[in-house]
Amino acid sequence: MTPVAEQSTHQVQELLVRLERNNKVIQRLSKKLTSYTCEPNNPSCFEKMYEIKNNFKVFAKHQSDIVELLKTKKDESPELDQKIELHLERFKQLEKDIAGYLLDTKQHY
Repeated sequence: MTPVAEQSTHQVQELLVRLERNNKVIQRLSKKLTSYTCEPNNPSCFEKMYEIKNNFKVFAKHQSDIVELLKTKKDESPELDQKIELHLERFKQLEKDIAGYLLDTKQHY
C-alpha cells in the first residue's frame, strides 16, 4: 500500500511543479503586457487588454485555491481533478489571448 501513497504524493508534487511553472509564465507575460511597449493602439486592443488583465486575476485566484487544496489534500475527489483540468485549460486560453493581443499590437511574444 505504501507504493500507491508514494506514487500519489509524487504525482501531486509533479502537478504542483507544473502549476508553479505555468504561474511563472503568466506572471512574466503579465509584466510584458503592462510594459510601455505593449500599449494598446486601438479601441479593440484596449478591450482585449482589460479582459486579459481580469483573466490574470481569475487565474491567480484559481491558482492559489488549487495549490492550497493540493498541499492540504482536503479534496481527494474527481471535483479536484476537474478543477485542475479547467485551470490548465484556462492557462492555455490565457496564453492564446495574450499572443493574439501581442500580434494585434505588433509585439513579439
